[in-house]
Amino acid sequence: MPKNSPPVGTRTRAAWLLGPALVAGVAYLDPGNVASNMTAGARYGYLLVWVVVLGNVMAWLIQYLSAKLGIVTGRSLPELLGARFRTNTARRAYWLQAELVAMATDVAEIIGGAVALWLLFGVPLLWGGLITGAVSIVLLLIQSRRGARSFEFVIIGLMAIIALGFTYGVFIGPPEASGVVEGLLPRFEGTDSVLLAASILGATIMPHAIYAHSSLARDRFRPTEIRRTDAAAADAAIDTRRVLRATRWDVTIALAIAGTVNLCILLLAAANLAGVPGTDSLEGAYAALQNGIGPVVATLFAVGLLASGLASSAVGAYAGAEIMHGLLRVRIPLLARRLVTLVPALAILAVGVDPTLALIISQVVLSFGIPFALIPLVALTAKADVLGAYRNRAWTTIAGILASVFLVTLNGLLLWLTLFGG
Repeated sequence: MPKNSPPVGTRTRAAWLLGPALVAGVAYLDPGNVASNMTAGARYGYLLVWVVVLGNVMAWLIQYLSAKLGIVTGRSLPELLGARFRTNTARRAYWLQAELVAMATDVAEIIGGAVALWLLFGVPLLWGGLITGAVSIVLLLIQSRRGARSFEFVIIGLMAIIALGFTYGVFIGPPEASGVVEGLLPRFEGTDSVLLAASILGATIMPHAIYAHSSLARDRFRPTEIRRTDAAAADAAIDTRRVLRATRWDVTIALAIAGTVNLCILLLAAANLAGVPGTDSLEGAYAALQNGIGPVVATLFAVGLLASGLASSAVGAYAGAEIMHGLLRVRIPLLARRLVTLVPALAILAVGVDPTLALIISQVVLSFGIPFALIPLVALTAKADVLGAYRNRAWTTIAGILASVFLVTLNGLLLWLTLFGG
């Protein structure tokens, strides 16, 4: 059993079963979300509200399936996939795309933390990236040495700071109700709006969160033997059903928080930054908030961005390590792996690429990685030989297939519009 996690029994308090989804949910509040939603609101007002809402609904189903896979099998999605590939070439090819996705995630998180440190304290971007990376290593050491529960407490605390930082401004500069309602109607306005929609979905439904949640659930809960027929197996089945019920609440709470915060970011920009020059960048948005609504809102925005970068970089690094271990069956020392994955983000900061543009492009890369995580997840959770009595019901599998088709179609449309114009 992981440290800080008691055996799951009928007397275990339900609150103790919560936590893994809240940690995975930080992936839905990373700096890439901030950049994508802020840019969408500043450029297009309320146009893409429907994308945020739809993405959050799909994310609920996806994260629950990931957690269920880890709880019932006691193995993560990368571990199960690694065992099913018949050739090393296929396994390594799959790992390569997953690793590229993890690096794209790191780009968003490290750059976001660096920008926040620059806005708050004037720290140069490259040094800010190094500081963010160093703090993420400390958070990972808490997870490896103090156990899953201690890690969860730290991440949940950072999530509270993120929520405060990004929602406060909406109460000071509230959006128009009619605009919000109109934004629920699905539509686009040109190639750039499709790019931003894919970026929002890439930031909302993140491949590394799919991989990580199954690992987080595995680490927290004792695996059960679903094929045993004795009394112990019956008790284990009761425990599993109870954990799955608690997990549904865990995912609901986590996604309700993440969805609300993401929507607030877009609405804050739509209500206060639309049409203001330069507000499609994090730095410009910070300056506009400071000048238009006040320094308190702007400072809280930057604090939320910093907490977002710190928390999500730790979760992203955890996911990357699990991807490598599950698919390649090797573990690299934590510090060595963290330094390697920091290189692309630090290189971008060093050469002076626009941070907000880098964040948005990183989210598009994540969007293209979604099908490679989502389709195997839906397929595995529908199999009786994997989950036994806990396999998906027919409607759950259908919903997962529809989500996969939608995301693949949107990415295909994005590629077509980008290459051949609108």
